[in-house]
Amino acid sequence: MSEVSKPWDFKLLYDGQCPFCRREALWLARRCRNGRLALEDISLPDFDPARYGTTLDELMGVMHGVYPDGRLVTRVAVFREAYRVAGLGWLLAPTAWPGLRTLANWGYEWFARNRLAIGRWFGGTDCRDGRCAIKPR
Repeated sequence: MSEVSKPWDFKLLYDGQCPFCRREALWLARRCRNGRLALEDISLPDFDPARYGTTLDELMGVMHGVYPDGRLVTRVAVFREAYRVAGLGWLLAPTAWPGLRTLANWGYEWFARNRLAIGRWFGGTDCRDGRCAIKPR
């Protein structure tokens, strides 16, 4: 019996209107030569978050990734998995170590809350319609 090939091993759900998010997603895709990392821009008007059992507010609040079986992962774990699939897992492996995990998660939470403001400092954002706005908690 032959194994059925999956089209991808991990999908990064990224905000294409965030300059940092877009740049990193495209950078990872170029380095993933085996085609096992998929990207989906959640800022597109036809994107439907219900397909993943979540809301756009949730997806805009923190980074999400999805496995082919539908399991979602969030925050720094998304980056670890995306980098692993792209063959660069060693770069983020330390973010899973005790102590560093807490620091990485704290740093990511701060960045996620401030990414649009930071993006404006470094070349703007395409967030014209408010779709990529982060709702206060």
